Amino acid sequence: MASSVVLSCLAQLESPVTPIADKSTGYRRLLEQITTESSSDEFLANLSAFIDSVLGDTLGIVAARPLLGAYVNAIEGVSTPELKIESGRYALEALQSRVVSFEEQDASIREILADAFQDQGDYVEAAKILQGLQLESSQRKIPDEVKVRTWIRICRLYLEEDDTTSAESYLNRAKNVLYKIEDNELNLMFQLSQARILDSRRKFLEASQAYHGFSLSLALVEQERAYALSKAIVCAVLAPAGPQRSRALGKLFKDERAVELDEYGILEKMFLDRLISPEEVTSFAKKLAPHQLAQTADGSTVLAKAVIEHNLLGTSRLYNNIGVVELGNLLGLTAAKSEEYAARMLEQRRLFGRIDQIGGVIFFGGQEGTGNKGTGNKGTVNEAIIARDHGVRRWDRNVQGLAEDVERVSSLLQSTFTVLSKRSFRAP
Repeated sequence: MASSVVLSCLAQLESPVTPIADKSTGYRRLLEQITTESSSDEFLANLSAFIDSVLGDTLGIVAARPLLGAYVNAIEGVSTPELKIESGRYALEALQSRVVSFEEQDASIREILADAFQDQGDYVEAAKILQGLQLESSQRKIPDEVKVRTWIRICRLYLEEDDTTSAESYLNRAKNVLYKIEDNELNLMFQLSQARILDSRRKFLEASQAYHGFSLSLALVEQERAYALSKAIVCAVLAPAGPQRSRALGKLFKDERAVELDEYGILEKMFLDRLISPEEVTSFAKKLAPHQLAQTADGSTVLAKAVIEHNLLGTSRLYNNIGVVELGNLLGLTAAKSEEYAARMLEQRRLFGRIDQIGGVIFFGGQEGTGNKGTGNKGTVNEAIIARDHGVRRWDRNVQGLAEDVERVSSLLQSTFTVLSKRSFRAP
């Protein structure tokens, strides 16, 4: 209950005898007295009594608005988060029936509460508070930039709790207005939120592309760009094996900044189609987020599935054919499971070859699939054409690989023996 002093002052201010001009000054003095002299036990009750009196029948809307503005400043300066949240909640409930007349004050209180909840780590409650903002108001003109900033903030709050459905709905709202916004910071926040949603939905290939584009922004500090590039590599590794992922890995592998990252080792093996050991998988898994370690429908994790498909693709580079039992030993799977993975990749055109189920042998075509499903005679014709020239393409790849190895050794020698390399390239 409010203190007797506060109740007495409020009764005097509400009296019809008190002049209107004196009421405004009296309320301001009382609010200052409440914020500076009230004990912690009476603080919330005193503020509640104050807000009830201001919103009562004593004052009109015009006189109440500046007093509510002073109340907003008062709760913003409260140092105790619990008292700030409780006083703000009470004010929102009191304003609920009259929010049309006090939209600006309602919005300010919601911003304060959202900050308080966010500081306490309650991201969902902060998002719910911001959802109550009147952004499509007929009473006041709200700039598009303010709307987009609010929607992106709500989106990011939901992403902190991995609620991608709610986050995406607000990101889509921002997307419809974003073309009007010239603020580079807002555009970057939108790109990052979009990448995080794609990542959470396990659309890793699209997420990798979004993170990589984000990492190229010169508006970011070097640490943020390196973090985004690291996320791009992780998502590319987790993406399903195939030509599209190979292109994404190639783009990341050629990025000069990638060498300095911890993920470069597995990126290099993925790009060069080298087999990845279980120890490397375990080490890489420690850096993944919980949703990236979730189990798929067949009981395996996203990472395990991606590595199995990659090792299967790498095996097709090493062998013309292999028994399903031997393939299972290489992949750490049963013969039936290894054949199932190979059949799926062949059917999805992410791997080229055929399976002799009677003989228990898989024949590889020596190249990566197209990534497009083929049907009927058209698929048969395409296979015949590819089979005709796959030997030439394999030769080209071997020559290219040899040239890259020679160049890599040459660069290593030049960096190790700097003096000799300078003499070798010195003009006579």
